[in-house]
Amino acid sequence: MYRRYQRPFYQDPLFVLIGLNVVFFLLTTGSDALLVRLAISPATFLSEPWTAVTSMFVHAGLSHLLFNMLALYFFGNYLSQIVGERQMLAIYFVGGIVGSLFFWILGPSNGLAVGASGAIFALGGALAVLRPMTKVIIFPIPIPLPLWVAVIGGGLLISLAANVAWESHLGGLVTGIAAGLVNRSRLRL
Repeated sequence: MYRRYQRPFYQDPLFVLIGLNVVFFLLTTGSDALLVRLAISPATFLSEPWTAVTSMFVHAGLSHLLFNMLALYFFGNYLSQIVGERQMLAIYFVGGIVGSLFFWILGPSNGLAVGASGAIFALGGALAVLRPMTKVIIFPIPIPLPLWVAVIGGGLLISLAANVAWESHLGGLVTGIAAGLVNRSRLRL
């Protein structure tokens, strides 16, 4: 009998990322001061540039964390199967950092941004280029939509909501689309 080797979940990059996000969420739940210190703000970015990364691991509530981690799992898992784990991680981190830089440049000077959304939009953008017609269902819409419509349309709708860092979403999405185009020519899709 042939058994495929399965590594423990704690060695899977997606579960490590999800675990880090949960740990940061637990650490900041009791400390607004720590959350603000790890968030990115245009007003303090030049003196605290590490926030371009730390802000990707901090979330503004349980629902924010849950929705982002669900999207991370599904987008990250699918993209890893196409381009490999290393490339998926590169797209995730570069997209998250570019999303933070977009917020720094375009966001309100006294604003704060937290969350993995920029990084997740990078994964979604890459998938929208690599597998645009894959059918997905986005709650609460009960009909299957092409992936590119779900990513672009969903991103637009989410970004119109109050207190949403659309700048980070845009930076991640642009990065993901560029990464998708590079990978598409590399993989000859």
